[in-house]
Amino acid sequence: MREVRSSDFGDRARIRMYFPRKGSQFTPPHNSIDFSWKDYCPMVFRNLREMFKLDAAEYMMSICGDDGLRERSSPGKSGSIFYLSHDDRFFIKTLKKTELKVLLRMLHEYYIHVKKHENTLITKFFGLHRITLRGGRKVRFVVMGNMFCTELRIHRSYDLKGSTVGRCTDKDKIKENTTLKDLDLSFEFQMDKLLREYLFKQISIDCEFLESQQIIDYSLLLGLHFRAPEHLKALLELPTTATNSDSLPRTDGIIGSQGELIIPPKGLLLVTHEPSFVSTAPGPHIRGSTLRAFSVGDKEVDLLIPGTGRFKVQLGVNMPAQANHKLLDNECDSNEVELFEVYDVVLYMGIIDILQEYNVKKKIEHAFKSLQFDPQLISVVEPKFYASRFINFLKKKFPEQP
Repeated sequence: MREVRSSDFGDRARIRMYFPRKGSQFTPPHNSIDFSWKDYCPMVFRNLREMFKLDAAEYMMSICGDDGLRERSSPGKSGSIFYLSHDDRFFIKTLKKTELKVLLRMLHEYYIHVKKHENTLITKFFGLHRITLRGGRKVRFVVMGNMFCTELRIHRSYDLKGSTVGRCTDKDKIKENTTLKDLDLSFEFQMDKLLREYLFKQISIDCEFLESQQIIDYSLLLGLHFRAPEHLKALLELPTTATNSDSLPRTDGIIGSQGELIIPPKGLLLVTHEPSFVSTAPGPHIRGSTLRAFSVGDKEVDLLIPGTGRFKVQLGVNMPAQANHKLLDNECDSNEVELFEVYDVVLYMGIIDILQEYNVKKKIEHAFKSLQFDPQLISVVEPKFYASRFINFLKKKFPEQP
């Protein structure tokens, strides 16, 4: 147990071990082929795990336990392979050599940043490793926190960069677990005034850090859990003369016992924080502080979900909001009244894919794509403009309330 030193970040700050199949004096026997293991900056990542309040034994069992890992398909074009730990707490992502070098280069500044900002939305890194197989093939990978580690189901997820060129998903390819893109997001989110203020303050701080490291192409990974959908159009269309409520469609409390129209109950409630009533189990998000909400008198809050449980509200975790979707003219019968679908949602979010430098290759890509498209709309732009566009896009999706 000691503080991190400058030497812990250098090229020599790594551990190598050989794992023969039959085992050795220092390694156990195993069922795989012979391989060599390299652990990058082990003291730095050990301190990061302790900073994020991860128990060493539980971490080892999550990654290396008998239950193994589940492979997940990659939503991006990087070609990386993703694995998820059996308890859903950790992602393991294979890296290109260039990405590994970027992470090692920025690791010192990353360490300072997450130590200073406990509510950072930037990906939490827990370990960086390399396996060399017989024949010389190398597999590099990083262990990260799963931002969607929650007992609530994530019904829809989005990867948001703030650009529009090519940022939509082919409707024929959308499946239940498909991660959608910028142009697919038809919702605007209304949040508590103070929660929104916390959110954009931290996004600005995190983007400033990424800009200082010349990083682009990062995304806000946004997950939505829907509660008590309130279809205002359905409210208007439901018959008022019905007397048998059992014969009417279930609409989350819209129909009363006498068949009358009533306003659906709120699916989410913000209540004053009570530590003894919320779970304190260690996890990828446990380090963030409890947030204060304007709607309960600037006090720390928990999210109460009737019939489900009580959750600690942190930045990017268990954040309540109202998702509004404006119906287009072809979706409603009236041209005189603007109609909206309104949902109570719980939001989970974080900034991911932070290992792409704005290097010579990316500058050439920017110049080439600028000949085909508006240079302000393409994904590959210089870091300062990328950060500004990213924040402005999110502010439009999370508009400030009057």
